[in-house]
Amino acid sequence: MTPLSPKPAPRQRPTMKDVAREAGVGIKTVSRVVNGEGYVGEATAARVRAAVERLAYRRDVSAGSLRRADRRTLSIGLLLGDVSNPFDAQVHRGVEDAAGAAGFAVLSASLDEDPERERELVPTMGSYQVDGLIVMPAGPDPTALQREMDAGMPVVLVDRGVEGLETDSVVVDNQSGARLATEHLISYGHRHIAFMGDRQFLPTARMRLEGYREACWAARAATHIIPDLSNEYLAETATRAMLQASPAPTAIFAAQNLVTIGVVRALRSLGLEHEIAVVGFDDISLGDLVSPAITVIAQDPHLIGKMAAERLLARIRGDTGPVEQIIVPTSFLVRGSGEIPPP
Repeated sequence: MTPLSPKPAPRQRPTMKDVAREAGVGIKTVSRVVNGEGYVGEATAARVRAAVERLAYRRDVSAGSLRRADRRTLSIGLLLGDVSNPFDAQVHRGVEDAAGAAGFAVLSASLDEDPERERELVPTMGSYQVDGLIVMPAGPDPTALQREMDAGMPVVLVDRGVEGLETDSVVVDNQSGARLATEHLISYGHRHIAFMGDRQFLPTARMRLEGYREACWAARAATHIIPDLSNEYLAETATRAMLQASPAPTAIFAAQNLVTIGVVRALRSLGLEHEIAVVGFDDISLGDLVSPAITVIAQDPHLIGKMAAERLLARIRGDTGPVEQIIVPTSFLVRGSGEIPPP
């Protein structure tokens, strides 16, 4: 764990009473404006809305239910890239297991790697008065998350950080993992290695590309870069097209689990699975059962989710220690596909 900077003391979330005081009106007036009920003059309503914006007040959708004396809801919000992705699903499971053991419920949603959806769903989670947020950021803009943090919401980032956002994160060393994968292929004699990766606006994708480049440059190996592959179909189609090039790559570094699946499908359909070497980043379902079995840099997404939840729960309980970046180690699973020599 790497301490980054002191963690500021948690602030109490703003209440309707705080908004009323800020706007110079009564609580009932604030309630009418926030809930869209009853008449309030436009000038007064504008003053209330401005106070809501300044304080980052969020309407409490659970206000009608019984609340604990400490104002906790015993719930946490979880925003992932896509819960249908096996990696994200395992992160979700890890968060649920740790949260459930502590008596917390998990409210979750997919961001679909869409920054606009992140800007919408982050304050929505705040409206549900969750006690904290775990987020796999969809973009580089910290504004929505910073507003929730300023309003007293503990936030932990998972899988990737956001530049300028001083909060805890749980990640792996993507760059060194990608470099290791590429160096492994180079060690078997490959000098034409293709990089097939995810969308480059994602920090993880950029770091994996950088690790690949470092290894290729050090070995004076040719680079073949195919980025922005977001699903299996795109990866399969790109693999077929790439193998028509001259000279065609003799090895492939598939830098994301769905990309690996697409690559393997293409090679098997072309009868090339024993001729083109493949190393993937992230393990895939049944990757050890196909022939050849898939060599991968494996993350432990369940552990990543569990550690993120434990870090968030510590913040919820009052931990004000320094901001931490927790780096979860990867493992290198040598299975056969990455050990095929060039022709």
